[in-house]
Amino acid sequence: MKKKRGVKKWRIALFFAIVAALAGLIAANVMDHADDIKLGLDLQGGFEVLYEVTPISDNQEIDRDLLTDTVSAINARIDVLGVSEPNVSIEGDDRIRVQLAGVTDQQAARELLSTEARLSFRDVNDNLMLDGSDLVEGGARQSFHQDTNRPIVTVTIQDANLFGDVTREIMEMRPDNQMAIWLDYDEEDSFDEEIMKEDSKIISAPNVDEVLRTTDIMITGDFTIEEAQNLAGILNAGALPVELEEIYSNSVGASLGERAMDLAITAGFIGIALIFAYMLLYYRFMGIIAVITLTVYIYFVLVVFNWMNAVLTLPGIAALILGVGMAVDANIITYERIKDELRSGKSTMSAFKAGSRRSLSTILDANITTILAAGVLFYFGTSAVQGFAVMLITSILVSFITAVYGSRLLLGLWVNSRILNKKPKLFGVKESEISEL
Repeated sequence: MKKKRGVKKWRIALFFAIVAALAGLIAANVMDHADDIKLGLDLQGGFEVLYEVTPISDNQEIDRDLLTDTVSAINARIDVLGVSEPNVSIEGDDRIRVQLAGVTDQQAARELLSTEARLSFRDVNDNLMLDGSDLVEGGARQSFHQDTNRPIVTVTIQDANLFGDVTREIMEMRPDNQMAIWLDYDEEDSFDEEIMKEDSKIISAPNVDEVLRTTDIMITGDFTIEEAQNLAGILNAGALPVELEEIYSNSVGASLGERAMDLAITAGFIGIALIFAYMLLYYRFMGIIAVITLTVYIYFVLVVFNWMNAVLTLPGIAALILGVGMAVDANIITYERIKDELRSGKSTMSAFKAGSRRSLSTILDANITTILAAGVLFYFGTSAVQGFAVMLITSILVSFITAVYGSRLLLGLWVNSRILNKKPKLFGVKESEISEL
């Protein structure tokens, strides 16, 4: 006579212990991880610009090394702005995209980024007297005029005697004894025309009345403190090795970004809530397991995304919600296989094992093809598309841990406890649907 096998209550206790531990973990630090995730400019507000890189001279070739040097120069200028977590990336063979989240004065940022910062000292006839190569690297600083207390910029010359010779030559040109200090002089520019412009490339044009053998040059102008600091900053950052032509720009106000984020989060909650409701109504007990594992899945995606130091954008939120759908799809494939096995007359334990085994290959095929498509998007896409692809790939990989293996672990504890034996209704299967064969 066979001994009746009873319910293994320790498996049920282990299930509740695992769920309680996960709930405690999520409750303890989910908000910390969510707050630490960096937001893109479409959620935080900011400025984005795409530049096309063109050579300064005919013999200059645009290659990867030159683009990398240009990115370094741009990053040095961004440091002047004080922007945290900028995103400067190379796109294609001759383009650079700059994303600055949280920038308030976008016009100042645009001017700071695009100026070549080629400083030159010329006479009124546009003859070159000194240029950036004669200056001490990193020697520019913002200061104040001793007499007027107005903001000025001082730069340091390498050779005091050279500056003395230059000032003597210009002094002897009376009455045209002005030293024009140019920023980004071009061959077609002229002193007489430029000095009359409101937005002139001549940042200062002092009269030279004596020979000055000094290493410190004072650049005066109608500067504010911030303008003087920015000028000193870009001079220290160095001139760009190329010319940048703006071909696309986009700006998002802080209030607009905040509203977009609120709407995206609201839409996400609604979408996820509808998914949870569907799983509970259609799959009954298995739906409860799915809700638990999907909740853990969302938490782990946020954790991994935070560890990657990635930037969350609106497309990224869309990818997260899509990832929930992919994770649900994995659950649905497994649960439907289990239901089919139950309808064929198998026991609960046999149906669970067979359904889990037969569904794995289908889930792998679906997710691998999606990962390949996301990889193509990341390789060929722009920054927004790349953000979508990164979040989608992260979501799919995490779903293997939670929606596949996690779901099977939790459901397996109940099935192997034998408490669900001969209770097909809890799996959404009617007794009339079960085959007698």
